[in-house]
Amino acid sequence: MELKGKTALVLGAVKGIGRAIGLALAQEGVKLALTRHDWHQSFKCMEEAFNLSGVEYEIYDVNLLDIEQIAYLKTQIEKRFGAIDILINNIERGGWPAVHGEYVQEQWDLEFSTTLRAKRWIFSEMLPLLKKSESAVIINFSSIAAIVGRSGPAAPLFNDGYSAAARGVSLLTETWARLGAPLIRVNEIMLGIFETRHAQGTRGWEEVLTDDEKKAVIDHTLVGRTGALDDVVKAVLFIIKDAPYMTGSVLRLDGGYVLGGERVPLMPAGVL
Repeated sequence: MELKGKTALVLGAVKGIGRAIGLALAQEGVKLALTRHDWHQSFKCMEEAFNLSGVEYEIYDVNLLDIEQIAYLKTQIEKRFGAIDILINNIERGGWPAVHGEYVQEQWDLEFSTTLRAKRWIFSEMLPLLKKSESAVIINFSSIAAIVGRSGPAAPLFNDGYSAAARGVSLLTETWARLGAPLIRVNEIMLGIFETRHAQGTRGWEEVLTDDEKKAVIDHTLVGRTGALDDVVKAVLFIIKDAPYMTGSVLRLDGGYVLGGERVPLMPAGVL
């Protein structure tokens, strides 16, 4: 896909992964509809970064947990941009057992409302705008919590509610790929442990986890490090630009964490 002149809706663009993806798309000449809600301390930095990008953009202050606001967002985007070519469905809460402890009902409900319900309503509302595109792309974001849950070195990072919600994202990805075919491709990036998302730059990693707990996570990862924002950006651009035959797929981007850091021994000599 040639990106210059396309329009993208990037959720959670106020900081971290969302902002990095938005800025990368801006460098490709993509017009941007960006959402933000909380993290008010990052608003100014966000505005400065996108002003410097020189691309046409609009920031929408919208609470994506309110489905009526999502409908309003769709109306405003249609007025400003007409259609959407790219949807970066990047919204989650990411509960930390080490930070939140045992989930109460309010936390559990908030996890599902953020990670699953908001993604679903965004898709439903934006689908008519995506259908106006000659070739549209949706990228859902999930987590390897869907696979490993609250176990192993990641146990302090992934709460049960977050893990269960993350597993549900893949079902949405597959269903939407069928609904969108053949003109709308829908894929999913299942993230491992990344900076600004469970690793460096988060309260849990910086203030709560012990050095031994951090080391255990990294030692369990085959590439021996946590993920960087640039790793996500490259994966996103690959799916959008260079993978026209890819839809309904889950790209696990975890540095080999799910494989568990287990080493393969040499083949034994055998007894025959």
